[in-house]
Amino acid sequence: MGEIRKIRAGFVGFGEVNTPREFIDKRCADASRLLEKQGMELVVTAPVSDDPAGEQAARAVRELKAGGDLDLVIVCVAGWIPSWAVISVIEPFKHKPILLWGLTGWREGDRFVTTADQAGTTALRKPMADMGYTFKYVVTYRGQKPKVDEIVSYARAARAAALLKTARIGMGGYRDMRLYGTMYDGISLKTQIGPEIEHFELLELAQMIGKVDPREVSRLAKDVRKRWTFVKEPKAGTVEKSVELYLAISGKIKERGYQGFSFNDVDGIKKLLGFAPAGAMTLLHDEMDLSTVPENDSLGAVTQLMIRYLTGQVGAYLEFYEFLENGALMGVPDYVPSEIVDGKITVMPNAFGNFGEGLLNVSKLKTGQVTLARLGYAAGAYCLHLALAEARTPAKWEEAGWAPPAPQLPSLELIFDTPVEDFIQEVMSQHYILSYGDNRAVLKNLCAILNIRVIHSGSSIHEGARVA
Repeated sequence: MGEIRKIRAGFVGFGEVNTPREFIDKRCADASRLLEKQGMELVVTAPVSDDPAGEQAARAVRELKAGGDLDLVIVCVAGWIPSWAVISVIEPFKHKPILLWGLTGWREGDRFVTTADQAGTTALRKPMADMGYTFKYVVTYRGQKPKVDEIVSYARAARAAALLKTARIGMGGYRDMRLYGTMYDGISLKTQIGPEIEHFELLELAQMIGKVDPREVSRLAKDVRKRWTFVKEPKAGTVEKSVELYLAISGKIKERGYQGFSFNDVDGIKKLLGFAPAGAMTLLHDEMDLSTVPENDSLGAVTQLMIRYLTGQVGAYLEFYEFLENGALMGVPDYVPSEIVDGKITVMPNAFGNFGEGLLNVSKLKTGQVTLARLGYAAGAYCLHLALAEARTPAKWEEAGWAPPAPQLPSLELIFDTPVEDFIQEVMSQHYILSYGDNRAVLKNLCAILNIRVIHSGSSIHEGARVA
């Protein structure tokens, strides 16, 4: 699991000028410490009241700006506050996600004491929506603990949105197999979501292969033979070819600083180099912490970055082979990252159709609860299709066309938590991105920030639209 930088948030509390200051200061300080314990890096400014001259609001803006680039701003309402004081502080940060958080009162003996926190938040919610702020509204119920998990989930989404704005995906070649569903619109992708997809020619990889150090190839080839389990002995040169291609790909990734990577597989590397790149991609995931997907799958690669920045997981791709009455058989005909492998990486020297021998990854995959996600683009708008499933070890099966004995590909039987027909009627692509656990909430938060429509297995709903 990759290390993602800490969430960087501005934190500012609010309370009316006539409310005893010690009540506001203490509760805001407690709230900020609660978030810092979750690993968030906060730029904290002293609470703001509605002083007539607006000096406290102006001071808070200066201090928040001095804190550097922020993923989001957390507005902590600890008591009644006229809305203008809050808007004065957050208006310079309108381009950032805002977390509107209302605290709750406390008990003294046989009575409950409140500073009218939710009077402040309810006076703000609709004006903020009408003004076009991108925000999430969270209240603390009387007598309940703060919804820290909900706040952190939104903050993680805000960090992911910030990271996506500067992300760069390497794309070797273009439109493998002349597929339609792997293409993208560069302007809308950059404008709304952020990543830059940088194309380069496969000729560059071919040229880089010719320049790799033979000693490094020999060293890595020996290491791979020790590290992986081979179902059978490969032909002479098979391992070395995979290592050479890996060194070329990794060299390009390091040169350009890519956070994601895709490539022309069938019509590109297999056709031009004469062997499958599965071994090279398996090694790439062993040696580098990177998300990858084959076949020039542009939006698949963007979905992977979303998963990565939200969860720290690699976001492996799987594709559909068969639908079941309650789910789907999903697998890959090439490689899987070691992060999702159950046990040791297992490879099988094999050939498919007219392509030469490559190192097919046939590892067993981890099971358990998983989230499937796929970014799509339709009628000028982005959407994200989500599904929750239970991943199980599949029954014995094979794909026709492999040299005998045919391998059982890395795969899972996914049992959906909703009717499979609902999912089928919304399916976006042959590729979906898998992450372990239920990650729907944080994905929905990201969609809300980026104004992406969320689709749940047949029910198209605007969970991704800004709060209104």
